[in-house]
Amino acid sequence: MPRSAFQRLLQAGGTLAVVAVLCFLLLPAGVVAVAAFNASALPSFPPHAWSLRWFAKAIAYRDFREGLGNGLIVSGFASVIALVVGAAFAFSIDHYRFRGKRLIEGVLLSPLFVPHFTVGLGLLIIAAQIGLVSTYALVIVCHVVLVLPFVLRSVYVSLRNLDRRLELAAASLGASPRRVLGTITIPLLLPGLVSGWLFAAILSFNEFTASLFVTTQRTQTLPVVMYNYVREYADPTMAALSVIYIVVIAALLIFANAWLGLDKILNVEGS
Repeated sequence: MPRSAFQRLLQAGGTLAVVAVLCFLLLPAGVVAVAAFNASALPSFPPHAWSLRWFAKAIAYRDFREGLGNGLIVSGFASVIALVVGAAFAFSIDHYRFRGKRLIEGVLLSPLFVPHFTVGLGLLIIAAQIGLVSTYALVIVCHVVLVLPFVLRSVYVSLRNLDRRLELAAASLGASPRRVLGTITIPLLLPGLVSGWLFAAILSFNEFTASLFVTTQRTQTLPVVMYNYVREYADPTMAALSVIYIVVIAALLIFANAWLGLDKILNVEGS
């Protein structure tokens, strides 16, 4: 049935609205990207001269390198722990019925709507009482709590899309539950597991609000180092580092989407 002129106008208006919103969201990143190539130490837009000096400074700056190392340590441990814990809870919630299941699920998903500074401050108070303020363990636990809902969501959606007949067929042929889990369930869930780990690692590495409360000079991650830098300096080094950040994260997400199919993992159906 041919569409009316009003329907075509409505579709065109919706497309323009989406494009306008995307441009509005991407405009600050575009300004930062251009400012990163400014040859002058004084931020100006557009730049009067172009240079890569601020990229070299961002890479060579000692505090940035230490923050990068701390961030990789924290995000590495936090993402792996969150993957194991989140996958176990997602499997239990999906496969079994037990009392309090919805309550446990709500608690695990609560960091999605609880402000991150509340989580960071609460963990800081607890850590101060048990003497763990200046340790990596505090930062890792904090990040696990914050990224766990994303792992839980990713693995749970993969479980819901899993064809249970394959598990039943393996069990009917004499495979033990452990063998079914290792040879059927986990291989089929691999895209969901990998994407959950990837989201957890990216979110943990970029976490700032809670990290500001739970890190010290020895354990501060890169976002906290960037915050401390911008309080003291106003040169385009931060813009250059932000461009590196954007490019790396975008490349990881594009790779994940091409290899894993994030539309299926996130339960988003293409038109």
